[in-house]
Amino acid sequence: MNHLDLCRTSWVKSSYSQNGGNCIEVAPGFLGVIPVRDSKDPEGPALVFPAAAWRSFIAATAAGEFGSI
Repeated sequence: MNHLDLCRTSWVKSSYSQNGGNCIEVAPGFLGVIPVRDSKDPEGPALVFPAAAWRSFIAATAAGEFGSI
C-alpha cells in the first residue's frame, strides 16, 4: 500500500463516544481504506484497514459478537 498523507485529515469521533472515554477516531474520504487512530494520542500512529474489513468489524460490534466492550 502506498503511504497515506494524514497530516491534513479531518478525523471523526463516534457520536456514541463519551468524553474522556476510550475512543478511536476515523478519517473518512479515502478510497478503499479507513484510517483509525487513538483519540487520546492524536500525534501517534494510525492504523489503516481495508474498508470491507472495517465494515465487517462495525457490523460484528453492532451485533454484539464481541460481548460488552
